[in-house]
Amino acid sequence: MSTTTLTARQANPAVSTDGALDALQALNTAISRARLPISRELIHLRASQINGCSVCVDMHAKGARKGGESEERVFAVGAWRDSPYFTDAERAAFALTEALTRLADTADPVPDELWDEVSEHFDEPQRAALVLDIAQINVWNRVNAATRQVAGAW
Repeated sequence: MSTTTLTARQANPAVSTDGALDALQALNTAISRARLPISRELIHLRASQINGCSVCVDMHAKGARKGGESEERVFAVGAWRDSPYFTDAERAAFALTEALTRLADTADPVPDELWDEVSEHFDEPQRAALVLDIAQINVWNRVNAATRQVAGAW
């Protein structure tokens, strides 16, 4: 088995752009205040799987396990529709994560039915935090993909 040495194209822009990391961390803190009743790590993991961000897949799978998530739940995130391990609220959040991560896949990326389903499980501040959280992980995924950040190097 051969191993390939991976190197990033450049330093992470969030670190090398003055004030960017502070701004992203401030957004993360604001999102945390909403106290979402689901694992943010699993939401981050799902978006990162879709985007192929190895750094974030690695980070959030490890973070979920460290936070007490079972191996079964972490491994099943990519197949959440066909897995018995998730609550209805988590399923609604995963569906919203997929919709907001794949905006260009459909003319109406967040149909009313999906929004109504999310609204059954999350109040307005929680929905706002969930939308911002999904947007933020997508920012990280795009930054990491563009600059080919290396999993495990963080």
